[in-house]
Amino acid sequence: MKSILIVAALIVIGGFIYFGLKATNKQANLPATNTQSTNPTDQPVSNSVKEFTIEAKPFEFNPKEIKVKKGNSVKITFVNNEGTHDFMIDGLNVKTKQIPAGQTDTVEFVANTAGTFEYYCSVGNGYHRQQGMVGSLVVEE
Repeated sequence: MKSILIVAALIVIGGFIYFGLKATNKQANLPATNTQSTNPTDQPVSNSVKEFTIEAKPFEFNPKEIKVKKGNSVKITFVNNEGTHDFMIDGLNVKTKQIPAGQTDTVEFVANTAGTFEYYCSVGNGYHRQQGMVGSLVVEE
């Protein structure tokens, strides 16, 4: 009877040791977590504001491409150098006013969706866009 109790005790102790080491190894492989804040929407959190100036002239934007990280706050200063233009990104609900030459407008938004989004000028019922007044906003993971 004594030997059965000893064997049972060794099995129980061995189980605690085995599962305790397994749990420790799992915790060691977990990614680091930010304990200072919580993010209930599961969206990346970034306090970084990416600022860009986009210049417009007939049928052209400069620059043609801008890149940000998902979760970045983005501030775009839209400068119209010639003609009447606006700046739009449909997939992110971004739009400036239509402004004449020599004026600026600013938009701010959070790039909360990864992907490549076309920005364009909607003036002329899409004519400016059709003539190549487009660019790309790349939102990287």
